[in-house]
Amino acid sequence: MKAMIKTATVLVAAMTISVNAFAQEAKKPASPPATATGKIKDATITIAYSSPSVKGRTIWGGLEAYDKVWRAGANEATTFETDKDITVQGKKLPAGKYSFFLIPKQSGTWTAIFNKEPKQWGAYKYEEGKDALRVDVKTKALSATQETLVYKINNNGFTMDWDKISVPVEIK
Repeated sequence: MKAMIKTATVLVAAMTISVNAFAQEAKKPASPPATATGKIKDATITIAYSSPSVKGRTIWGGLEAYDKVWRAGANEATTFETDKDITVQGKKLPAGKYSFFLIPKQSGTWTAIFNKEPKQWGAYKYEEGKDALRVDVKTKALSATQETLVYKINNNGFTMDWDKISVPVEIK
C-alpha cells in the first residue's frame, strides 16, 4: 500500500511539472500577429503584420535605422492587399497582394513601398526591382507613446502608429 501511495505521489508530481513546462511554452509571442481590415470607397483593404512593442527602447534611429528599408512590423514582412485598383498618395496601385515596407527618415518624410513579392521574411531579401509603387509620406507626431505597433484603416487610407510616430498613407 505504501509503495502505491509513493508511486501515485511521484506520478502526480511529474504531471504537475510537465503541465507547468507546457504552460510556459504557450505564453504570448513577443510580436504577436495582427490584421487590420476595412473598406475605402469600394475597395477592401487587408494589412497583415506582427506587432512589436517599444519596451523602453529607442525605436527610430535606434532599433529601426533611418534611411534603411524596414519591414513595417516584425517577423515576416507586413502584407498589404486590395481587391480593387486604388490610388495611393496620388499614384495608381493595381489590385493585388504586396509586401509593405517603410524607409524611416529623420526629416519626417518617409518612403512607403509596395513590393510585388508578398511572402518574405523581414526585409533581408527585399529587391527594389520588384517594387510596384514607392511614395513619400509625411509622418505626424503622436501626443502619447503607442506601445505596440498598430495599423488603422480609415476613410482616407491607413496609418501605422508606433512609439511617438504616426505614418498616414492616403488611399482613394
